[in-house]
Amino acid sequence: MSSYYYSTDLGSRQERHAPPSNAERPEAPKPAWAIRTFPQALRHSIELALVLLATAVLYLWNLGASGWANAFYSAAAQAGSQNWTAWFFGSSDAANSITVDKPPASLWIMGLSVRLFGLNAWSILVPEALMGVATAWLLYLAVRRAAAPATGDPRLAHRAGLLAAIVMAITPVATLMFRFNNPDALLVLLMTAAGYATLRSIQQERLRWLLLAGVFLGFGFLTKQLQVLLVVPGFAAAYLLAAPGGIGRRFLRLLGAGAAMVVSAGWWLAVVEFVPANMRPYIGGSQNNSILELTLGYNGLGRLSGDETGSVGGGNGWGVPGLFRMFNSEFGGQIAWLLPSVLILGAGLLWLGRFAPRTDSVRASVVVWGSWVLVTGLVFSFMAGIIHPYYAVALAPGIAGLAGLGGVLLWQHRRQTVASALLAIAVAAAGYTAFDLLGQSPSFVPWLRWTVLPGSLVAAVGLLLAGRFASRFLTRTTAVLALAASLAGPLAYSVATASVAHSGAIVSAGPSTGFGGFGPGGFSGRFGQNGQNNVPQSLQRPGAQGGFGGNRQGGGMGGLLGATTPSSDLVTALKTEASKYTWAAAVVGSNNAAGYQLATELPVMAVGGFNGTDPSPTLAQFKELVAQGKIHYFIAAGMMQGSSGSDDPAQIAQWVAANFQAQTIGGTTVYSLAGGN
Repeated sequence: MSSYYYSTDLGSRQERHAPPSNAERPEAPKPAWAIRTFPQALRHSIELALVLLATAVLYLWNLGASGWANAFYSAAAQAGSQNWTAWFFGSSDAANSITVDKPPASLWIMGLSVRLFGLNAWSILVPEALMGVATAWLLYLAVRRAAAPATGDPRLAHRAGLLAAIVMAITPVATLMFRFNNPDALLVLLMTAAGYATLRSIQQERLRWLLLAGVFLGFGFLTKQLQVLLVVPGFAAAYLLAAPGGIGRRFLRLLGAGAAMVVSAGWWLAVVEFVPANMRPYIGGSQNNSILELTLGYNGLGRLSGDETGSVGGGNGWGVPGLFRMFNSEFGGQIAWLLPSVLILGAGLLWLGRFAPRTDSVRASVVVWGSWVLVTGLVFSFMAGIIHPYYAVALAPGIAGLAGLGGVLLWQHRRQTVASALLAIAVAAAGYTAFDLLGQSPSFVPWLRWTVLPGSLVAAVGLLLAGRFASRFLTRTTAVLALAASLAGPLAYSVATASVAHSGAIVSAGPSTGFGGFGPGGFSGRFGQNGQNNVPQSLQRPGAQGGFGGNRQGGGMGGLLGATTPSSDLVTALKTEASKYTWAAAVVGSNNAAGYQLATELPVMAVGGFNGTDPSPTLAQFKELVAQGKIHYFIAAGMMQGSSGSDDPAQIAQWVAANFQAQTIGGTTVYSLAGGN
């Protein structure tokens, strides 16, 4: 059996077309490229296990140093471990005052882990690391399956899968997020699983795999809402283009997958919408206590337009949109190392398969991974609303898939002038990109950038020559040098990322680039130890006791981007007679509340939600709760001031200050609300 991709002699046009699929010939024998001897299969299994083990070490090494990581989500996991209602809705506290501003799928996993293994950094972060290992494994399977018939060699297909898994593992922002507890880790795993299921459905003509892809995407929606939809157009296009059967059948099956996606996401939305508001927590991030508003507004179209009610920042506060945003000093070191190269490799794969049949699995894979990179990258580049560097992790699977598949297939065809030229250009592009990105942090391993650039250029020349000369030494040396020059930069950044702790709401991979202080420690460096450097007065909430972040110990933007660290005296006070109250304390802002809640493991009300701009509770509702004796203390705290959203949290703080006696416990201003007003 012959295929265009692995035939070095193009021969007649008839040889360029693969034979009918196994679905059309169910009795067909197993093709030669799918047969592996036992020693070969064992060796491949060992090599894969070593790659996955190394990935696990990278993601688990010194993991506990990050502590609560993003305390906002850690507190919600703690609440879910104590109360099943809080677990189901994703509440910030076990008394179900308000939810986080995302659906709860990622919290379900962390909450169950905390329930099983107790509240500690490892029970929260280890599941995230394991998601990273699973993502690398799925990429290996997806790329190997597509490469096997194209290369005609199980060994080359195996190497393509390994390369994809390695690129995924050492992408700096992936190392960051699979060591952190934001929803992005689960989102990337679910999108990768959906991509694998889609490609397997195309290759095997099995409806169940396509439906499973819809289920994965639906749960991706329950992880981070509309972001998961960025990969859907490419998945649908690949299926319509390459799946066996007539166009009508393909279209109907896609409708079935869409229905599976809607059902797997919609059941939870329906529960939230139909449960009376007084029987569930307030939907954080919304102004009208509506999950639909949160989905379409703050977490939806508002991210594109910048019109996000209740947000802080705005304007150019999230960076200037533009075509090259993914290469700037904020995003570049996170994800851009191989971005130009994989686009070149993807184009090369399309050229190689220009005469392949419609059902060709490599072309389908290029559509899946390539559209993933292009659509997600362009949306991130031009969105005007909230965007953070770690969002770029969503690009990593697409980049890794193209790198593994394109690198190996173009290498196999290096004797063809176009293939060797494209591969050489891709390697040179990787070297130049690494040179540029490493220059953004010149004090970090300064010799490395001056090594990868000439190394990549030498490798590029070697690639041009390797197709002309049959020297085994030349080809092997060139392959090793090309891989080393292409991957040294992201690997160094990933090791730097894993070597330090990360905490707070906004974190960044690699060493500091000088962009407002972003670096391994997170966002806190930008604002100094007490959170006051470079903070415009217009963003500070007036009347906050203790000043901006004044009650926070340990630095960072207390109240918005970093959790508080309460003193032992305050922890003791909050725990005293706590059983008499529904909430041990109330404080403006979810991160402020998270610090107190994690220290005491008691419910702490996050007044106003994450940004302190949600009308939860209203002033009237808060007064009623105080009159009922349900809140023990109100803790004064600083917050940023947004230009929109509810002013109820500010009114609550002012009402408490005007009607209750302030006291200082462990350096923090608190008000005892016991006995009401």
